[in-house]
Amino acid sequence: MIITTTEQVVGYRVQEVKGQVFGVVVRSRGIGGNIMASLRSLVGGEITEYTAMLEEARRHAIDRMVKNASLMGANGVVMMRFDSSEIGQTMSEIVAYGTAVVLEKEA
Repeated sequence: MIITTTEQVVGYRVQEVKGQVFGVVVRSRGIGGNIMASLRSLVGGEITEYTAMLEEARRHAIDRMVKNASLMGANGVVMMRFDSSEIGQTMSEIVAYGTAVVLEKEA
C-alpha cells in the first residue's frame, strides 16, 4: 500500500477514488507511566513515556487506516494526515486519515 501526504504519487496516476478512510486509536498511560511522566515533568525535557506511547499509537492508527483502505479495494492512500486530541486528562486519541485510491503505474 502506497501512503503519501501529497495529492499526487510520482510515477502513478489515480485510476479511481474510493473515498475517505481513517484509523482511530485511543490510548491511556497506566498509573505507573503517569507517575514517571509527572516526576520527569518537574525537571523538564522530553517525557519519553508519552513519546513512545504516541509513536506506537500513530503506527496502529496507520495500520488500521491501511486495513480499511484494503477492504475498500484501494492500493493507496493520498493526502494522509494525523489528528490528535485528549479525552479527559489521561487518554489521547490519534486518527490517521486520507483518501483511499486505486493507483495505476504510468507507462
